[in-house]
Amino acid sequence: MGRPELEKGYVQVYTGDCKGKTTAALGLAFRAMGRGLKTYIGQFMKGTYYAELKSADMCKPFITIEQYGNDSCRYTTNKSAPDDDLKNARAGLEKAKMAMHCGEYNIVVFDEINMANFLNLITTEEMMEIISSKPGNVEVVFTGRYAPREVIAAADLVTEMVERKHYYQKGVMARDGIER
Repeated sequence: MGRPELEKGYVQVYTGDCKGKTTAALGLAFRAMGRGLKTYIGQFMKGTYYAELKSADMCKPFITIEQYGNDSCRYTTNKSAPDDDLKNARAGLEKAKMAMHCGEYNIVVFDEINMANFLNLITTEEMMEIISSKPGNVEVVFTGRYAPREVIAAADLVTEMVERKHYYQKGVMARDGIER
């Protein structure tokens, strides 16, 4: 018996200004694993330790996570991003596209690609090319704040996370195992 396949893959976008976008994508990967599906998660903008890396190691071979950022990605919106951030994003984009086309994965998550786009590390045109070249049986997920309107229009499912209340406003910082 071969690897399970999706009959049809769609494009999902998780965006918004609050917590939950990456967590939603990880939940999707975890659910897919329960059906024998394999997920590749390429994390733009992340290069420090996040607990999901250890969790993914426990879920091999069903969930693979690679990070394309560095420990000090500089959040800038100018047109000339720092060379190392740009280089990491470009290399990551190629890895994630290869994962999408290699036939090994049912789901490919481009985690924080919307933010990489906002910071001029990835173009909207490149994101649209991912959508248009996506194999028919691969689910693609874009996460991150500031999803481009063209991507939102082209996606099949768009979820916008809206913060109503957050304990950060009371001084509670990111906690191990909960936010990181």
